[in-house]
Amino acid sequence: MKQRVPHTGLRITTILVSMVVSVVTIILCCCVFVFLDRYRSAMVQSARTSSEQAVSQVSSTVESYLRDMDQSMRLVRQFMLEEPERRDELLSAFLKFRPDVVAVTSYSPEGELLECWAPGREPKEEIFQNLSFDLQTARAAEEPYIMAPHVESIFEGYYPWVVTVTAPIPEGGEAAWVSLDLSFSGISSYINNVSIGQRGYCFLMDAGGNIVYHPQQQLLYSGLKSENTAALAALADGTYADDTVISCLEAVGDSGWRIVGVSYVDELVNRNVTEMLRLSFVLAIVVLAASLLTSWLLSRLLDRPLRGLAAAMGSFEKDADHFTYRPVGGTREVQELSQSFGHMVVRIQKLMTTVREEEVNLRKTELRALQTQINPHFLYNTLDSIAWMCEQGRNADAVKMVHALARLFRISISQGHELIPVAREIEHAESYLQIQKYRYKNQFTYAFDVDPECLDFLCNKITLQPIIENAINHGLKLLVDEGRIDVRVYRDGEDVVFCVQDNGVGMTPEQVESILRRDPGNHTGIGIKNVNDRLQIYFGRQYGLHITSEPDVGTTVEIRMPQIREGDYETK
Repeated sequence: MKQRVPHTGLRITTILVSMVVSVVTIILCCCVFVFLDRYRSAMVQSARTSSEQAVSQVSSTVESYLRDMDQSMRLVRQFMLEEPERRDELLSAFLKFRPDVVAVTSYSPEGELLECWAPGREPKEEIFQNLSFDLQTARAAEEPYIMAPHVESIFEGYYPWVVTVTAPIPEGGEAAWVSLDLSFSGISSYINNVSIGQRGYCFLMDAGGNIVYHPQQQLLYSGLKSENTAALAALADGTYADDTVISCLEAVGDSGWRIVGVSYVDELVNRNVTEMLRLSFVLAIVVLAASLLTSWLLSRLLDRPLRGLAAAMGSFEKDADHFTYRPVGGTREVQELSQSFGHMVVRIQKLMTTVREEEVNLRKTELRALQTQINPHFLYNTLDSIAWMCEQGRNADAVKMVHALARLFRISISQGHELIPVAREIEHAESYLQIQKYRYKNQFTYAFDVDPECLDFLCNKITLQPIIENAINHGLKLLVDEGRIDVRVYRDGEDVVFCVQDNGVGMTPEQVESILRRDPGNHTGIGIKNVNDRLQIYFGRQYGLHITSEPDVGTTVEIRMPQIREGDYETK
């Protein structure tokens, strides 16, 4: 082995550690400390401000909604004091003008529903439970009161989400109370669409901590989520923050309702993108300046020799067989890399030559082994058929089978060639089918459909026979009805495709996979496995067999190989 020559020059680690590490570490530590301090403060403040703004907007919207309900109720109470004909006319006009009003109802002193004004709808004849009116609450309230959002339940097949305001009628007529059901869908949609960060939300609760409306009510009902409303009800209006959650509370006028906004501290990065970008830009400039200075100094020592070494590696990768390496100079580390690369090039070129020779020998050996594995298997089955005929006294048929067997082996030998014309392979398959036809007389029929353009192409010998044998023994042998085997040969792009189809008992996907994998203990499809292996060894992994089968329907085997003519491939 060639002796390594001692090298001189500066150590690259000395340059990197002394210049890059010291400068970059000091600058980044200072910048990161300032950045984290500023970012944390800005993050919390931004979250508090966002929560307060969102809650304030929701509170104003709900308060406006409640004021609108109060004004609507005042009008309705005035209408109820009019004569019935005039009252009905005013209420009809009011309902047309206010499509968000679902219904106006009046109740007797005993809480019975007297009249209902709803555009195009009539109340049920028997109301199981009226969620829009509670007699006990109505008797206890001297002023109009608002019920929590609920489902309207007095109509058949119509259950809108409403808020009901109920007020007494002071004149002492037949009706003691009047209720106004106002659609809550607008407010609920608005609250659902309010977001504080990616996961933040707002919800509505009363003074006692009971949830009036929550955008995630289904999760609350199912127990997948909970709100500590008792603790929130004890807090005054304002913003409260801990390590993970920021809660903001604000009363909705004098209604007794409160808006609660919930946001999460871990999402606040997205709320301070501008500040983060500004600080990151400053850090980038500082780091870039230090990197440029360091790179300029290091490039004078490393750039040229490293580029030369990289170019040599690229040339070796493109054409390893004809590559001749010339050592590269530079620092000690570059010289050591250059020398090691030179030794590696020599060893790889030797190994490549050895591998090529071994691959050629291995390929030839595998082909011979697979071929010898098929011939005894086929010969055994054929001789077994002839012996069976002799035992049955069918000597004339046995003689014909022997002649067919002779033609079969004459084609199989093919003067030692692995590749034979498609025409001879078809003749080989026909001879085999004639032999089997004698043994399984009148049990199956067969037909060939061969594209004449394919007859001169070359294919692996004994390709069709193992497939046909498997179709007869494992597909048609168990049939009660007459079997059928169809053999097609056609061109598909740049390939030749052999297709063998039978109407036999078929196979499950597991059986198909087992045949191509040939599990231990499975003796079915030995020839099929070998045909597939021979094709892939000779032509590549993209060629071989593809089996589709369905139980009680039949099996189709496609054999794909490239279009080859005499002289394209070595045939021995």
